[in-house]
Amino acid sequence: MKDTDKRAKMLGEEKIPKVLIKLAIPAIVAMLVNAVYNLVDTMFVGMLNNTSAIGAISIAFPIFMIIGAFGQMFGVGAGSYISRLLGENNKEMADKTTSTTFFTSLGCGVLFTIVGLIFLEPILKIFGATDTIMPFAKDYSRILVLGSVFTVMNMTLNNMIRAEGNAKYSMVAISLGAGINIALDPIFMFSLGMGIKGAALATVLAQSISSVYLIYYFIAKKSYIKISLKYFAPSKQIYNEIMKIGMATFARQALASLSMGLINIASKPYGDAAVASMGITFRILSIGLFVIFGYNQGFQPVAGYNYGAKQYKRLKEAIKVSLKWTTVFSILMTLVFMFFAKNIVCVFSKDPEVIKIGAKTLRAVTLFFPLFGFQQVYASLFQSLGKGKEALLLSISRQGIFLIPSILILPKLFELNGVIFSQTIADFCTIIVTAILAVKIHKHLNEEENCCYTNQLT
Repeated sequence: MKDTDKRAKMLGEEKIPKVLIKLAIPAIVAMLVNAVYNLVDTMFVGMLNNTSAIGAISIAFPIFMIIGAFGQMFGVGAGSYISRLLGENNKEMADKTTSTTFFTSLGCGVLFTIVGLIFLEPILKIFGATDTIMPFAKDYSRILVLGSVFTVMNMTLNNMIRAEGNAKYSMVAISLGAGINIALDPIFMFSLGMGIKGAALATVLAQSISSVYLIYYFIAKKSYIKISLKYFAPSKQIYNEIMKIGMATFARQALASLSMGLINIASKPYGDAAVASMGITFRILSIGLFVIFGYNQGFQPVAGYNYGAKQYKRLKEAIKVSLKWTTVFSILMTLVFMFFAKNIVCVFSKDPEVIKIGAKTLRAVTLFFPLFGFQQVYASLFQSLGKGKEALLLSISRQGIFLIPSILILPKLFELNGVIFSQTIADFCTIIVTAILAVKIHKHLNEEENCCYTNQLT
């Protein structure tokens, strides 16, 4: 049996816990590596002993998130549709979706580079760059924007490869880039004396190598789904399917970027130390976030395939197992962040003010983290099932509907504490919305299952 046939058989027939482990662990490793090299980047910049330089990383982070949001929009949207098409045995449309997504996202990456370079300084001001941070932010961000194409392509290709069940290759691609990034950081920053520019250049070079590795997967015909100009078939149907799910992911990341910018702006009155501490805190938190995101990247093709194949019992089992595993992990991470907050922040800065604000912020943002797995499993479920409206609502709740008003209102009432606890309030409100939608989707799945069973009898 071919590897491609084995992957399809695995998604539809193998025991749910086993297939989830097979798909989730490589994705978790890849996302963890991503989180770690983001942290290492911050750690190396911290060695410059310049709080303004660390602040520049915080300012640039929202730009990097926006670039990634475009890649995730195409990748997650196409991945969801491809998984369902493979579950329906519609290989031809899966190939058309893959090729159309690839070439469209490539064009989008080029466009983002042009726009980003033209409007770089105004964008940095919008995201909260102070006069002292701006020179460092420009040096760092300009290079990152030049590598936009690689960022977008990596996000897109990784998601599509996972959609056909080959999470291992995706893991290797991301790990390869991250490992190269970590190796190049000290060489460019210190050995070559490039400082913060070196950190950005290391990131872009590493991502370009990941892009080559991912494209090789398709060129070498290792893939089940195909990328070719002959399959490039832009159509309303394909773009509608991509966007109804992809827009939810884009909205989540774009709003997260906007929210980070607003947090930076709200932190500005309290100095560069406050701006730097916010950036450090959310990068530390990304370890927990990225593990859950990685797990759900393994969960999505399982959910999408079995929903498309109308195997409802397998789908429900996948949901149950995923909720259990992600909740246990979220609780463990909360305990680590709560008890060791100060020690963790000390790794990235020796500035006493940064450590004080950062430790307090880390504890605040993890108050409701035990239920983060619950939030994200259902957000991923709606994406997998093609439920665009619900996926969009959950995606924009945590980082938009609830967080943005919190950032705008709470600092006026509670000053810096308002900035620190804004994410906490947003998480609490998002949990309530998730619970309501979870009840509705289970009722809907039960109805579909009963209808399917009735049709089989008749």
